[in-house]
Amino acid sequence: MTAPADRADALRLVALREEPLDVAEVVAALDDAESGGLTLFVGRVRDHDGGKGVTGLDYSAHPTALAEMEKVCVRVAEEYDVHGVAAVHRVGSLGIGDIAVVVATTSAHRGTAFDASRALIDTLKATVPIWKHQRFADGSDEWVGTP
Repeated sequence: MTAPADRADALRLVALREEPLDVAEVVAALDDAESGGLTLFVGRVRDHDGGKGVTGLDYSAHPTALAEMEKVCVRVAEEYDVHGVAAVHRVGSLGIGDIAVVVATTSAHRGTAFDASRALIDTLKATVPIWKHQRFADGSDEWVGTP
């Protein structure tokens, strides 16, 4: 079943933050009595990439990034029959194990919530202008996602 158009009402939390992200805040923002499923994705900084050891990274966001995140969330809500959508991305310096992004959706049924959350993180990563600068253990570095 396709959700009706103009689903900005489904946005519960959309933010870019320099402070550490709180998974409990995202879950609480999506709390409602009508949802049978809440699907959550937490992206963390891993200690390796492309066969190299990662020591840390920095996320930078274009000034339009938050507005683009909101558009992505609305599009997901329009495409899927969800009750709520949340997306929070960290910017600034992050260490290994730090949470970089949290996305979640709620729906009456788990399948819809899973599908919507996958679409949300995949579209966010592909379209929102947030760039990652990785620092490697060998002293080299790499920018990811830059134009």
